[in-house]
Amino acid sequence: MSRIGRKPVAITSGVTVTIAGSTVTVKGAKGEMKYAFLPEVGVEVKDGQVLVTRKVDSGDASARQGLTRQLIANMITGVSQGYAKKLEIIGVGYKVQVQGKKLILNLGFSHPVEYALPEGITVTQDEKNKNLITVQGIDKQRVGQVSAEIRSYRVPEPYKGKGIRYSDEFVRRKPGKAAVGKGAAAA
Repeated sequence: MSRIGRKPVAITSGVTVTIAGSTVTVKGAKGEMKYAFLPEVGVEVKDGQVLVTRKVDSGDASARQGLTRQLIANMITGVSQGYAKKLEIIGVGYKVQVQGKKLILNLGFSHPVEYALPEGITVTQDEKNKNLITVQGIDKQRVGQVSAEIRSYRVPEPYKGKGIRYSDEFVRRKPGKAAVGKGAAAA
């Protein structure tokens, strides 16, 4: 039984949800998103809420009901508020520049890494801390994917903590090699 799928999704003010065939269209202040739902589920708008129901009573249909409900809820949040992830670049000489629809990262390689930003994603750099960037967009999955791709260029290493990390990420640090004691060398 899907527990999340049975909960109705409240439509916030300023957002319109329309259903045409098997496609849900959500429009808001920040943009428009579409989702083609699967045939095992039905979607309807009633009394300012979106209701997702199962057409077939099976485990797969239950899972798809919960998935469809959560994706529609994410779309409503995305077009009204948007999503953002903050990334920190930590390391001596590591820096980042935003040039239009391109991100230029200097991460200790012999060359700068250029990352072309996909459509619908914007990256802003903090004014005070130039090594803090914010990835923003209306699609939660895309914002997370772009953040993960940027982070993958230099994942934080456990000895000095250098690399690209999420602002709320904790990197467990390891101690370096311990000095060899006097008695250990003779053994």
